Amino acid sequence: MTYETYLAMTREQLLEKIKEKVSQKRLRHMIGVEKASIYLAEINHYDTEKAGLAGLLHDYAKKLPDQAFLELIDKYGLDPQLKKWGNNIWHGMVGIYKIQEDLGLQDQEILHAIEIHTVGSHQMSTLDKIVYVADYIECNRDFPGVDKARAIAEKSLDRAVAYETARTVAFLASKGLKIYPQTLETYNAYVDFLRED
Repeated sequence: MTYETYLAMTREQLLEKIKEKVSQKRLRHMIGVEKASIYLAEINHYDTEKAGLAGLLHDYAKKLPDQAFLELIDKYGLDPQLKKWGNNIWHGMVGIYKIQEDLGLQDQEILHAIEIHTVGSHQMSTLDKIVYVADYIECNRDFPGVDKARAIAEKSLDRAVAYETARTVAFLASKGLKIYPQTLETYNAYVDFLRED
């Protein structure tokens, strides 16, 4: 797989840059999401290069310090309400600005898929769904329900989004944690797909 359509570097050069930013464990996960994204793209007749790059880069900013995210929110005039959240939201919603700065990535579809990969959206493109689902089902994931999620993803991205979002909302609620409003919008937009046979 080559990503030179979207970046002025090879995949190998990109991996070297990513290794400077994340742990080995995180890199393994990112490569797993890349592979899952490519597979989901293949079975959904989508551009595998675009999907693979979005999957590989989705956690690029995961290890950025909190202060760096806060500075990016100010620098780019983002919604000040974002400051009330944390890394789980920031590494996607704000991390795309770090990706643009460091790598020069300009493709808006890829950036959007990375931006919303933890929260989803009430209206998601095929690429948005691919990265959102791939992050949940990649081969290194091991938790109750992941095999069911993988089986659902084989049949329907919409049902996979619904299943994943419902489980995420239930998990956060069971822990008494705040749920990002856009995640609830995703849940409401896709929950009906859970009732499909």
